[in-house]
Amino acid sequence: MSCPYAETLESALCTPRVPDAIGEPAPHHPMRAQATPPSCKPRPHSIRPRPLGSRPRPVQLQSGASGHGPPAAGCRQGAPVTASLWAALCCSVTSLPGGAEAGGGPSAGSVMSSDSSKKRKPKVIRTDGGPQEGKRGKADGEQDARYYSEECEVDLRDPIKDYELYKETCQELQRLMAEIQELKSRGVKDNASEIDERRVQSCVHFMTLKKLNRLAHIRLKKGRDQTHEAKQKVDAYHLQLQNLLYEVMHLQKEITKCLEFKSKHEEIELVSLEEFYSEAPTEISRPDITLTEPHQQTLARLDWELEQRKRLAERYKECQTIKEKILKEIEVKKEYLSSLQPRLNSIMQASLPVQEYLFMPFDQAHKQYETARHLPPPLYVLFVQASAYGQACDKKLVVAIEGSVEEAKALYKPPEDSQDDESDSDMEEEQTTKRRRPTLGVQLDDKRKEMLKRHPLSVTIDLKCKDENVLHLTFYYLMNLNIMTVKTKVTTAAELTTAISAGDLLSPDSLLSCLYPGDHGKKTPNPANQFQFDKVGILTLSDYVTELGHPYVWVQKLGGLHFPKDQPQHMVTADNSLSASHMEMTMKLLRTRLQSRLALHKQFASLEHGVVPVSSECQHLFPTKIVSRLVKWTAIPFEDYAELPYTKDVVEAGLAEDTHLYYMALIERGTAKLQVAVVLNPGYSALPPIFSLCLNWKGERTGSNDDNIRAMESEVNVCYKELWGPKPGYQLLTNQLQRLCMVLDVYLETEPHDTTVEGPKEFPQEKMCLRLVRGPMRLKPFKFNYPQGFFSHR
Repeated sequence: MSCPYAETLESALCTPRVPDAIGEPAPHHPMRAQATPPSCKPRPHSIRPRPLGSRPRPVQLQSGASGHGPPAAGCRQGAPVTASLWAALCCSVTSLPGGAEAGGGPSAGSVMSSDSSKKRKPKVIRTDGGPQEGKRGKADGEQDARYYSEECEVDLRDPIKDYELYKETCQELQRLMAEIQELKSRGVKDNASEIDERRVQSCVHFMTLKKLNRLAHIRLKKGRDQTHEAKQKVDAYHLQLQNLLYEVMHLQKEITKCLEFKSKHEEIELVSLEEFYSEAPTEISRPDITLTEPHQQTLARLDWELEQRKRLAERYKECQTIKEKILKEIEVKKEYLSSLQPRLNSIMQASLPVQEYLFMPFDQAHKQYETARHLPPPLYVLFVQASAYGQACDKKLVVAIEGSVEEAKALYKPPEDSQDDESDSDMEEEQTTKRRRPTLGVQLDDKRKEMLKRHPLSVTIDLKCKDENVLHLTFYYLMNLNIMTVKTKVTTAAELTTAISAGDLLSPDSLLSCLYPGDHGKKTPNPANQFQFDKVGILTLSDYVTELGHPYVWVQKLGGLHFPKDQPQHMVTADNSLSASHMEMTMKLLRTRLQSRLALHKQFASLEHGVVPVSSECQHLFPTKIVSRLVKWTAIPFEDYAELPYTKDVVEAGLAEDTHLYYMALIERGTAKLQVAVVLNPGYSALPPIFSLCLNWKGERTGSNDDNIRAMESEVNVCYKELWGPKPGYQLLTNQLQRLCMVLDVYLETEPHDTTVEGPKEFPQEKMCLRLVRGPMRLKPFKFNYPQGFFSHR
């Protein structure tokens, strides 16, 4: 039998390496180039690469009669292959793994030429346990039997043993290469045969490595195929798992829906069981069945509910019929009333002269009440309570509403066509040129104006006195601050005499100041306003009271607003009871304040001319003759008053504040000059003025260095009730000044005569006194006794 590897071995010895079928390049091998003799050339087309997937062709070795001899042709002279070397090569090839010794038998499929094996890839044929179908003839079957399949051989071989064989082959190759290198290095010509023998052995080992490489690739492909099949199974199982999980989730949802299902009868409020069994007829309630079976009980209750609803539906239809009948009657009456309205209007127009003649302005009052519907709550409460008080208690009180009703209506209307306005504004911005953005200061000013914005409507109250003098009060409401303010104006029946010192008496800033103690109207009574002021940079409201009006506390109470400091509230609403409880008292105080200021105005006009007016009712308080006279009366500011040395006690005692009025008077008699500093409380005459004295005569005499000066101050400051006169006591100030003139006469006339000065006494005694001085302080008699006409000590 010829060796199946003969032709392959011959081509490996005599031809260069051809690239593998997988596209691996054939590198130049120096040892192979040296081992190939020049005379040995490759046969053309000795090894033709077969197409991928074709069957391998049997390779027959041309040899001698025994079949194991050297090739007859293929090598030229100069490269002989001995018979012994050829026999050894054949034996080594047949002993490869997978050969006859491995149990596979010599097969043409296990040994191929090096070039053809590189060109071909093994084809994996999956049989899946069954025979492979194909159109093959008998000759093909016999030809396949002559070869073995490396795919099948992979299943029979042990990878570990192949790995051991690989390592041994590599070691043998290293050993052979080292021996060839050593033989060549000796340079002996006799070593050529040994070199050729070792070269043949190396080629055999190379073929072994190539076979192992093919087997490794087959194993890799089989492993990949098995992995792919396993992954497909896993994917199929995973898909089945996902389907099952989805079905489980769907079933759980259905179970949840079933558990959460609520029947419509559960939403119906059924009558109680006691009422059901007491009212429902027996054919519906069926107590013999429903008491033991809950389901039948529920059905019976639903039947009874249905029966009741049917009855109610019939009753509803009857009520609807009655309602439609009543609506028709209402429509008929509305038509009659609508036709009656024009007639009533014409009657009202015709009755206007009668209303004016009888002082019964019904039409005007009706219009006022229609306008009052648009007032904010505080102003509405003030309008209602003031009107009620005027009708019940004060016929001279006139209440009216001023302002724009249209603007008030616009405050409560929602903005219309906002989108159109925005589009128009956008068009304007596009058409106009670059505009400067408002600065921060301008923005703050706009915010301040918006915060201090007043309601368009206001309430006016005209308070008339007996002498036809009128106090006009205009009340405003600041919408964002939720407080009310008031502005005042005085109209007199007769023109008042101009008095320089009376300039602050009727001014709006001081006229109503401290109407109640401590209520000066310069601070906001709402504690929340301070936080609003901080946002827009307003330090205090006093900078804006001239424009907005004064936010007195009594004004807030008239509007029903109360701002408790100990318990702050989120939103303060108008209270009618609070307004009603303060209305009467406040109106009386306002009228009293106006009358007292008008009386002071007349008195100041006389005082500026040096005349102290004393009414006939108060003439008995003074002697007939008073020599001292008033020569000066002027108004001074608080700062000048506080700088006076003889007023420090009053300032330190807190009896002089910046809300009070301050005046300076000068009383003279001869060389004696009495300076009088007067503090006039805004609540005059309920609160008396306070006098501080300084006598310039033979030195400066004040209450701190002269007890009699202190006694003179006591006469006007402590004993003021004697000088009040007839109620309401508006003559108190002039009576106090007249008493100062009187006690100054007593003081000067009772002074002892200076003997060092020649001539008569400067102030001869004209007043009759029981005793000139008394006590260790040498106090003088300043009390006038009427009608005896003498002075005595208190």
